[in-house]
Formats: sequence, structure tokens, C-alpha cells
Amino acid sequence: MVSKDLLDMLRCPNCVQEKDGLLDYYRESWLICQDCGRKYPIVDDIPVMLIDEGDKWVDTAKEDLPVPPPAMD
Repeated sequence: MVSKDLLDMLRCPNCVQEKDGLLDYYRESWLICQDCGRKYPIVDDIPVMLIDEGDKWVDTAKEDLPVPPPAMD
């Protein structure tokens, strides 16, 4: 589980320069940007905050996100 302190600090790396980039914590497995909809997986309790990783899931409905997220290549 990701600590609340860390969750409070994290922002979407794509949006943070121009918008708030606030993230929703979803099913203890994903962080979803409220601005752009990118979805960042949490793998082994570590948020993977790479824009390329968020891009992979941007068109996936949050209800369809795999829990737990797949291992990274």
C-alpha cells in the first residue's frame, strides 16, 4: 500500500507544469490524473509515474483496468 503522504505529493508528470495534475487513487493499484486521464500503475507498492506508461492506459476505462496491474516490460 502506498503511503498517504506520498499520495498527497504525487502529481501527473504530464500535467503538473500547466495544471494541478491531481491524481485519484483507484483500487490501490492505479493513479488516475483528473486533468488528462492518464493512468499510472502501482507495481509492488511503487507508483510508476512515467508519461509513456500513463499513455498506454489513457483510453482504458477505469473499470477495465487490470488489478493488479501487469508487470512492466
